[in-house]
Amino acid sequence: QCNLTGWWKNELGSKMHVTKVDSQGSFSGEYYTAVSSAKKPIQPSPLVGSQHLDKDGQCTFGFTVNWKKFSDSTAVFVGQCFTGDDGDEVLKTSWLLREKVDSLPSDWKATR
Repeated sequence: QCNLTGWWKNELGSKMHVTKVDSQGSFSGEYYTAVSSAKKPIQPSPLVGSQHLDKDGQCTFGFTVNWKKFSDSTAVFVGQCFTGDDGDEVLKTSWLLREKVDSLPSDWKATR
């Protein structure tokens, strides 16, 4: 079974630390992004999520990161955990980032 607990790193150098996945699949931790367009210095940000605890170990999951310590944006990630032929666990994810905008007419540019 793929275990999300622990440290994960992506190809851009961002890291996430999942402290514990409970028996219902809920988890929390911190995300350490390596990339940002915010004007303030990057800081570790809290994350909360949930994963399916499938018997085949290739579970799907999702989590939210609140960048409140340095930005007015929020990101959501969804993905699946795979175990490669070499036994290494790999997370494949997609994400959406919502930035705060000042008005409804600016909504079109708020989500990446």
